Amino acid sequence: MTFRKWYQVMILMSATKKGISAKEMQRQFDVARYESTWNLMHKIRQAMGNRENMYKLEDQIELDEAYYRVETLQKRKAGQKRGRGSVTTVPVSVMVESIRLEDIETNKTVTKCGYLKMKLIEDHKAETIDEIVKENIEKNAILFSDDSTSYTHLDDIVEAHLPTKSSKETTRTVLHWVHTAISNSKRVFNGIHHKLNSKYIQNYLNEFCYKFNRRFFKDKLFGRVLIAVATSTAGINFR
Repeated sequence: MTFRKWYQVMILMSATKKGISAKEMQRQFDVARYESTWNLMHKIRQAMGNRENMYKLEDQIELDEAYYRVETLQKRKAGQKRGRGSVTTVPVSVMVESIRLEDIETNKTVTKCGYLKMKLIEDHKAETIDEIVKENIEKNAILFSDDSTSYTHLDDIVEAHLPTKSSKETTRTVLHWVHTAISNSKRVFNGIHHKLNSKYIQNYLNEFCYKFNRRFFKDKLFGRVLIAVATSTAGINFR
């Protein structure tokens, strides 16, 4: 793949906020092999993920799990549950900076959304969640979550952990931004990619987070993607 193709693909991937499918990318550039375009886009997504791994979330953080539909050889049988434990979904840990501000005149609390991280969860053990939090959140952060049993050790990892019983009110207030990020990402994935391969879903999450965290960059986004690719070598074959 020539450098010109790299530039062309990076331009289109950074030109749209929601993303673009490999099939549409192939059509735009009249590339003969779909696989070459698909592979190149995933290399760029890996570079985005490597760049995001350089930073940790800080201050006040909302944490929750989401379940994303994936392609699988197994089909969900009648009576099998959805969500946790389903053969057609994978769990993802979603973390969003959510700074709480109080209006002095009304005494109402509003939240401002900061940066976002999404990490695929290999299992539902508390130790796995602990590692994800250690790698992606600063120690002096204040963490808001539901009262899941997977979050029992977080008090020892961050400055404060404030679990809240799950409810519609909790989703609307305490965990507002994390659920907004989850619903927005699912809408993007369903609209563009339809179904994701479980082996590569972290790459799609990388792209969504990378663009979300740079949502105010506008026409500077291409330059940032170029830097991410140029400075990222871990696990990426640039041939």
